[in-house]
Amino acid sequence: MARIGVEAALTDVEEALQAQGHEVVALQNEEDASGCDCCVVSGQQENMMGMADTTTDGAVISAQGLTADEVCQRVDQSLQSR
Repeated sequence: MARIGVEAALTDVEEALQAQGHEVVALQNEEDASGCDCCVVSGQQENMMGMADTTTDGAVISAQGLTADEVCQRVDQSLQSR
């Protein structure tokens, strides 16, 4: 399965993705996203300056306002479109 980076605060999402067979990596800094097929973030830390340095080629999915199942669906959609 895929390698998915997940922010530490999203334990329910982490558990759901692991149950689907994905390898889950804790995102504690920018380097952790390297090599991930997809990253899931809480969406609570917005980039106020509009600047971003990408460290992954995979999709970045905001979990804000979504259930763990909805996040898993978005991850699956992202992986299928690659």
